[in-house]
Amino acid sequence: MLLYLYDLKIKGKKEYNTLKRRFYYELKHSPLATKPWKTKSALLVEEELEKEADAFFKKYKGFLEVYRARIEKLEEVINQ
Repeated sequence: MLLYLYDLKIKGKKEYNTLKRRFYYELKHSPLATKPWKTKSALLVEEELEKEADAFFKKYKGFLEVYRARIEKLEEVINQ
Protein backbone atom coordinates (compact mmCIF):
# COMPACT_ATOMS: atom_id res chain seq x y z
CA MET A 1 0.00 0.00 0.00
CA LEU A 2 1.04 3.58 -0.59
CA LEU A 3 0.37 6.36 1.87
CA TYR A 4 0.32 9.86 0.42
CA LEU A 5 0.60 12.77 2.84
CA TYR A 6 -0.14 16.17 1.35
CA ASP A 7 -0.56 19.80 2.32
CA LEU A 8 -1.84 22.71 0.25
CA LYS A 9 0.72 25.53 0.06
CA ILE A 10 -0.51 28.84 -1.33
CA LYS A 11 -0.51 32.41 -0.03
CA GLY A 12 -3.70 34.41 0.34
CA LYS A 13 -6.99 33.38 1.86
CA LYS A 14 -9.04 33.68 -1.36
CA GLU A 15 -6.45 31.83 -3.45
CA TYR A 16 -6.13 29.12 -0.80
CA ASN A 17 -9.89 28.57 -0.61
CA THR A 18 -10.18 28.45 -4.41
CA LEU A 19 -7.38 25.91 -4.68
CA LYS A 20 -8.79 23.85 -1.81
CA ARG A 21 -12.27 23.65 -3.38
CA ARG A 22 -10.87 22.66 -6.78
CA PHE A 23 -8.44 20.10 -5.29
CA TYR A 24 -11.01 18.32 -3.13
CA TYR A 25 -13.66 18.45 -5.88
CA GLU A 26 -11.29 16.72 -8.32
CA LEU A 27 -10.18 14.23 -5.66
CA LYS A 28 -13.80 13.41 -4.84
CA HIS A 29 -14.55 12.68 -8.52
CA SER A 30 -11.37 10.70 -9.22
CA PRO A 31 -10.97 6.92 -8.89
CA LEU A 32 -8.72 7.63 -5.89
CA ALA A 33 -11.75 8.73 -3.85
CA THR A 34 -12.98 5.15 -3.53
CA LYS A 35 -9.83 3.99 -1.79
CA PRO A 36 -10.07 2.39 1.66
CA TRP A 37 -8.80 5.30 3.74
CA LYS A 38 -8.48 9.02 3.26
CA THR A 39 -8.46 12.11 5.43
CA LYS A 40 -8.11 15.78 4.63
CA SER A 41 -4.32 15.38 4.37
CA ALA A 42 -3.65 11.68 3.75
CA LEU A 43 -4.65 9.10 1.16
CA LEU A 44 -4.04 5.35 1.17
CA VAL A 45 -4.00 3.63 -2.23
CA GLU A 46 -3.00 0.27 -3.67
CA GLU A 47 0.39 0.09 -5.38
CA GLU A 48 -1.12 -0.53 -8.82
CA LEU A 49 -2.63 2.99 -8.69
CA GLU A 50 0.70 4.69 -7.99
CA LYS A 51 0.99 6.28 -11.43
CA GLU A 52 -2.59 7.55 -11.31
CA ALA A 53 -2.08 9.05 -7.85
CA ASP A 54 1.23 10.63 -8.87
CA ALA A 55 -0.40 12.16 -11.95
CA PHE A 56 -3.24 13.56 -9.84
CA PHE A 57 -0.86 15.25 -7.41
CA LYS A 58 1.45 16.52 -10.19
CA LYS A 59 -1.44 18.61 -11.55
CA TYR A 60 -0.99 20.77 -8.46
CA LYS A 61 2.80 21.11 -8.66
CA GLY A 62 3.88 24.31 -6.96
CA PHE A 63 0.75 24.48 -4.81
CA LEU A 64 1.05 21.21 -2.92
CA GLU A 65 3.63 19.49 -0.74
CA VAL A 66 3.33 15.71 -1.18
CA TYR A 67 5.10 12.74 0.40
CA ARG A 68 4.66 9.08 -0.49
CA ALA A 69 5.47 6.14 1.76
CA ARG A 70 5.23 2.43 1.10
CA ILE A 71 3.64 0.68 4.06
CA GLU A 72 2.79 -2.89 4.95
CA LYS A 73 0.35 -2.28 7.77
CA LEU A 74 -1.70 0.62 9.12
CA GLU A 75 -3.12 0.53 12.63
CA GLU A 76 -5.60 2.90 14.22
CA VAL A 77 -4.27 4.25 17.52
CA ILE A 78 -7.45 5.77 18.91
CA ASN A 79 -10.88 4.45 17.96
CA GLN A 80 -13.41 7.27 18.16
